[in-house]
Amino acid sequence: MSQVTINIPFDEERLKALDFSLKKENTSAQKRMEQALAELYEKAVPEPLREYVDSKSAPAAKPRRPAKSEQPKSVPPAKTGAPISMPVKEVEKNG
Repeated sequence: MSQVTINIPFDEERLKALDFSLKKENTSAQKRMEQALAELYEKAVPEPLREYVDSKSAPAAKPRRPAKSEQPKSVPPAKTGAPISMPVKEVEKNG
């Protein structure tokens, strides 16, 4: 959805004072105006129309790639050569 800019004339000194005061709340006049405009949109625009607008602006679903088939990975063949011998501890039998 493309964005537009709304220009509202307001006294510069008042805006500075407003931003100074809102900074204490970790916000700004810009953020509060955006919130107010979103609330106005929710209240003024009927839900069926909002749904229609949202459906037009929703990104088209990307086609999914087919899933890879789960094939077991092949085990590389053992190297040929002299067999490896390991010492084996003999277990004593009692009895």
